[in-house]
Amino acid sequence: MPNETVPTFSPTRRSILKAASGLAVLGTGIAGFPSIVRAQTKEMIIGCAGGHVGWMNETVVPLFEKKYDCKIALEGTRSSVNLEKMRQNRDKPYLSVVMMDDPVLIQAVGEGVIEKLTPAGVPNLSSLKPGTVHMDGMWANYQQPWCGIGFNTDSAKAVASWADLWDKNLQGKVIIPSLQNTEGVWPLIFAAALATGKPLAEAQYDIDAAFAKLKQLKPNILNIYTQMPASFNLLEQGEASMLAGAFSEFAIPREKAGAPVALAAPKEGVGAMPSGIARVKGGPQDELALAFINEMLGPQFQEAMITKTFALPTSTKAPPSDIVPADIPVFAPDWGNVAKNRQAWIERFDREIAA
Repeated sequence: MPNETVPTFSPTRRSILKAASGLAVLGTGIAGFPSIVRAQTKEMIIGCAGGHVGWMNETVVPLFEKKYDCKIALEGTRSSVNLEKMRQNRDKPYLSVVMMDDPVLIQAVGEGVIEKLTPAGVPNLSSLKPGTVHMDGMWANYQQPWCGIGFNTDSAKAVASWADLWDKNLQGKVIIPSLQNTEGVWPLIFAAALATGKPLAEAQYDIDAAFAKLKQLKPNILNIYTQMPASFNLLEQGEASMLAGAFSEFAIPREKAGAPVALAAPKEGVGAMPSGIARVKGGPQDELALAFINEMLGPQFQEAMITKTFALPTSTKAPPSDIVPADIPVFAPDWGNVAKNRQAWIERFDREIAA
């Protein structure tokens, strides 16, 4: 994700927080959270991705506000900015819940600004797919947007393999994400698998092979983006034929809106994007925060949100999704390894691939 200046927090958010923190949490409860009551309207501020504000306000926020008689305010920005907010407000947090990328949540754990989740406080933790609860419950994934290869249906045939990106007929027609973007890891990891023939779980650590394979892609590269929308426009207009690392939340709605694009799930697999949710340490409205996290990890809310995000549910109780064929692997990398090496990878990518 690109570096950016952390915004100054507006007085209106502060006034919301002050009002929210002054409300009492009283009495007997509802929906398995005993001390949450309907006697007074509660307010809670959630930090999420900027691109999530729209679909959350259309789906899960109304469901939660009605069920718990409360008000939710969303602050949409990048994961790195949410982390900076927690750092700056460590002594007096005003966010209750954060929804961030897994690599940034690893940093949040290291800085002690989020609190562990347990099945006692978040019962739906127990029903999540393997590999979606991290660091013994420090955070969990509420959905898995997936990355494949977007392609222009007028200028490119259906994509069967990640190897198709290297087709000699695609010179100057391929777009890839920068490693500054989280989705930038996918061309790198799948390049490693193609170069070595190893399973993804092993190939992800063979970074020298990955960079060597990506160098071979350079004649085909039209653009390396840090902002998806502008590059996706090039794909829609036919200036590009393929966009590696396109993710479901962006590509599938464009296809459904009638754009001449589709999102392929190549045979080697698709990448599971990290959509994590965590409780802010010492944040206000703690029990309401636990209730929100629990709902986001449950089948009702996941079924509602994936109608907008076209992601894969993480709850084993949610209806299965058919947006990725059943025989296509869905791969989640070692995000700890990504977080540890990402800056060095970015510098190498900028030097060897983007230059």
